[in-house]
Amino acid sequence: MTDADAVTTRSSTVEEWTRALAESKGSPGGGAGTGVMLAIAASLASMVAGYTEPKDHQQEELASLHARARALREDALQLADDDAAASEAFGAAFHLDRGPERDEAIHRASVGAAKASAVLGERAVAAIDDLAWLASYGNPALIADVVVGCGALRAAVAGARTNVSFDLATLRSAGATLEQVREQHPALWAAVEQLSSALQRIDRLTAAVDDRAAPTDAG
Repeated sequence: MTDADAVTTRSSTVEEWTRALAESKGSPGGGAGTGVMLAIAASLASMVAGYTEPKDHQQEELASLHARARALREDALQLADDDAAASEAFGAAFHLDRGPERDEAIHRASVGAAKASAVLGERAVAAIDDLAWLASYGNPALIADVVVGCGALRAAVAGARTNVSFDLATLRSAGATLEQVREQHPALWAAVEQLSSALQRIDRLTAAVDDRAAPTDAG
């Protein structure tokens, strides 16, 4: 496949991209899917923000939120493609012949993939407050869309957390212990804990508005 034929989130239709995701190639894979979920969360936040009529003292805050959501949608798609490229390098490293060169390639690819997922996760965590604001002050008729956005955001955070953790653990294939991984990559190790905490924040937010989003599910 040439660069011109490559499937990306920006140049492909949803049908084309999901068909590529369904193939047993790994690029795009779960990490790229995480980016797409973040883009969906950002898109829903942007939609709800556009439908919200703010009070006078909320106008500037809502405008800033709307701008962040629009920008995040675009950035998330690029991050999805970046992750797909990192995933391709990750897979290529494991196809090398065993030896020092393979170990170094695995280390480099694993760290690169972990960093790509950590960046995506950081952007997802930053979006939690905006969805929380919309849950409190957004158009109440669209609270279900906020909850769907929370679900997409949770998937993005969970995906980023899992991928960073898995990629770090993969460094053991290059001869490192988990304790050595923690010492060599403290920021990435801490990112896993931060993303775990973010999942709990999203769950609390969703639970707090569930009675408004799904009023028939009272039991």
